[in-house]
Amino acid sequence: MATIVNTPAQGNSDSGMGMVIGVILLIGFLFLFFVYGFPMIRNSMGTGSTTPQINVPGKIDVNVNQPK
Repeated sequence: MATIVNTPAQGNSDSGMGMVIGVILLIGFLFLFFVYGFPMIRNSMGTGSTTPQINVPGKIDVNVNQPK
């Protein structure tokens, strides 16, 4: 007589922890983007940023002779 080995099918033992970690990481990256990335992109496009005014004098007097 033949021996029959009945092995049960493997069930889905995933607890969903990978999905929870993925959602937490996604929320973290979105937070960092809105805090650092979005203002940097907005300022590089010219909205909200002003060009600095640099005043350079016409003549610079440099006196290297010190009195004794």
